[in-house]
This record gives sequence, C-alpha cells and structure tokens, in this order.
Amino acid sequence: MAEMSPNATLDDIVFENRNKAYGAYPLRQEYRGVINRSTLIGAAIFILAMLSPMLADKFLTEDEAEEVMVNVDLMNLPPPPIDPAEPPPPPPPPVEQPKVETVKFLPPEVKKDEEVPIETPPPTVEKLEVAVAADKTQEGDINAQEIIIAPEQVAAPSKGTVVEAKVEEQIFTVVEQQPEFPGGIQEMYKFLGKNIKYPAAASRANVSGKVFLTFVVNTDGSIQDVAVLKGLGFGCDEEAMRVVKTMPKWKPGKQSGRPVRVKYNLPISFQLE
Repeated sequence: MAEMSPNATLDDIVFENRNKAYGAYPLRQEYRGVINRSTLIGAAIFILAMLSPMLADKFLTEDEAEEVMVNVDLMNLPPPPIDPAEPPPPPPPPVEQPKVETVKFLPPEVKKDEEVPIETPPPTVEKLEVAVAADKTQEGDINAQEIIIAPEQVAAPSKGTVVEAKVEEQIFTVVEQQPEFPGGIQEMYKFLGKNIKYPAAASRANVSGKVFLTFVVNTDGSIQDVAVLKGLGFGCDEEAMRVVKTMPKWKPGKQSGRPVRVKYNLPISFQLE
C-alpha cells in the first residue's frame, strides 16, 4: 500500500486505490465551486427583484406628464364670472287689465230744484247682474269683475271693487349691482367653511370636487329656489343645499336703483385634507 501524502484531502483518502476518472470523485471536486456560483446567482436575482419597482418608477414614468395636485381653499374661491358686456334683459311689458262693464247708477242726493239734472231711469235688475254700478256707463268685459279681491278688502267686499292683478316679478341674471352676502364674499366663504360638514359617505369614498348651486335672491334678501347645477353625489349636493338655505338675508341686487330678484350661481368646493 502506497504511503499517503501529508496534504491529502478526505476525497483522496476515500478514493485511494479507486478509479477517480468518473463517478462521485469529480462531483466532490466541483461541489464547492457550484455552491459559490449558485450563491452569487441567487443573491444577484434577489437584489434585482428588490430594486425592480424602483427602476420601473424611474425609467417608465419619465415620459409621462407629472400630475400636479392643487389644494383649493374654500375660503378663497372666486365669485362666478359675470360678463359685463351682456345687456340686462328688458323689463316685462305692462299687463293691460280688461275693462269692467259698468252702468251709471248714482245714489240719491238732496238738491235744490234748479240744480236737479234731467232724471235718468235706474238700470234694470237684469243689467245689474252683468254690470257693476258706477258713476258712468262704459262697455267692457262682463267677466272682468271676477278679479280676486285683495286680502285687506275681504272684510267689506263690494261688487264693484277691481284689484290690479299681481304680476310675477322678473328674475334677472345680470344687474347693475349684484346681490351680496352680509359683509362681502369673504364673510360668505367663512360662513360656508364654518357650517359645511363633510359627508361621511364622501369621506369614505375619497370623493372631492365642486358642487355648483343656483338660487334666487329676492328683493328682501331672502333665498329661494335652491337647486344643483352640477353635483358630486355621496351626500355633498344635499349638504351644500342645506347650508345655503340657512344663510342670512343678503343685500338684494339692484337695477336702475330699485331692488330686483336676481339668479345667483355659487360653486362650493369639497376638498379632503
């Protein structure tokens, strides 16, 4: 038996006097190199997988337009645009009331003989059923006497009383002097910011944007006909309408120096923090 070299490895001792050309001996000789290469390749794949999201964000989004987030302050929203070049609408044409058919029938009056005029026979009962007794006779519409009596005249109605029909006041969209919230637009946005509560449904759905409302400011400054022009849903529309309906009376708009009814458009912004 040949003497072993002092530098012999475990493989040399195990495979002493055996065929080393094939079999387990070459596998044992290459084992350490295979393990090192496998470790390096696995580490490289792991590092590449960890860095891939960062590389994708860097190289794939360079050509995309950068999205700019703008925080809209509810207190500094500008008023709705008004075109000063647009002329105000013409006033409504006067309503001509129909003439009431009357018949002359004066109450008796004591006078001297020389002052008594030629007597006119009183109208018949049939004539008084279709005409109103007055100081002169005129032709007119027999149905015109059916005009509604004003409330203050209900206590003492009279068949010959004629009340002018009430004409609905015109609603203007552009006037010389716009209606104004008490204290100005800054106070209005303070009022909105203080009273608007962000709906829970909109908060859960992460909904934000603007609700466009329209309403009419009356001649006494009260608000009516509140409606939504463009809404967001999720309770934002109802909340905006609720707060506007609770506003105090405005300074009414004016046209030619007199208060008029004006339609006003108001955007209300809902923005999550």
